[in-house]
Amino acid sequence: MKDKNLPPDINTSSLEDLTNQASQLIDLLENEKDLNNLTESYQKLLQLNNMIEKKFHKNLRFINEETKKKVKEIFKKHAKKT
Repeated sequence: MKDKNLPPDINTSSLEDLTNQASQLIDLLENEKDLNNLTESYQKLLQLNNMIEKKFHKNLRFINEETKKKVKEIFKKHAKKT
């Protein structure tokens, strides 16, 4: 399923919320006895995993950009002192 087909609450959820939802689905999958009931839960788990990965990479890029900005500022301040 494409991201645009996911429920809106998944797109606006935090990484922590998505991780908690994934953990709950894993518990459900581990305890389910009827294999016919597993397909839908497994598909949702795959979707959640995809969203978690995308949000993680987005946050990682943001952190990298902010770090680069701060390092440049430090170098500029250091260059002015010397």
